[in-house]
Amino acid sequence: MTRLILASASPARLAVLQAAGVQPVVRVSRVDEDAVAAALPPDSPPDTVVVELARAKAAAVAAELTAGSTGVCWLDSAEAFDGVVVGCDSMLWIAGRLQGKPHTVAVARERWQQQAGRSGELLTGHCVLRMRDARVVAAAFGCSRTTVHFGRPDPAELESYLASGEPLSVAGAFTLDGLGGWFVDGIDGDPSSVIGIGLPLLRRLLREVGTDLTQLWPDR
Repeated sequence: MTRLILASASPARLAVLQAAGVQPVVRVSRVDEDAVAAALPPDSPPDTVVVELARAKAAAVAAELTAGSTGVCWLDSAEAFDGVVVGCDSMLWIAGRLQGKPHTVAVARERWQQQAGRSGELLTGHCVLRMRDARVVAAAFGCSRTTVHFGRPDPAELESYLASGEPLSVAGAFTLDGLGGWFVDGIDGDPSSVIGIGLPLLRRLLREVGTDLTQLWPDR
């Protein structure tokens, strides 16, 4: 079995992988997302932004492994690690702007007032780093796009949703697999990508780095 390290704190991404038969090691990258985005050229395409954020997260975790086993207590042996590191980042592209996590109720409320009854694209950048003998031997990157058609929550529904805290820490101030699912009228594209990690794209990227996805399943 090939091991997979998920460079993300997202419980939704973890749940998608677990439901798909993968039990990843979770390692949060602690990357400053705002700093990474700010360092990009101001005219960077939205796909590039989310891919670069995913790349930064995966690279930060891989760097801990390439440094060797010293100080790396979250794996039995960093030097013996043979597997993949996966980083992801999601943002909502709507009305010509990229939107990440709102963080505050006021920002989340403003975004919902703008996006209710409209459609946007949920972009999820993916980075897969194939590692062997504590070094990166192959890399693959990609972005999935899924169109999200938002409903129109009434004012009381919206305030209850904001009070739940859920929309504050997710891209676009909504979820598909949680309370926010009540306010999504439909999607065109991959639902797993909207949740945070696109299984069809991940399968293709794994193939690019020479890994069969079934090698991630525990009964292999």
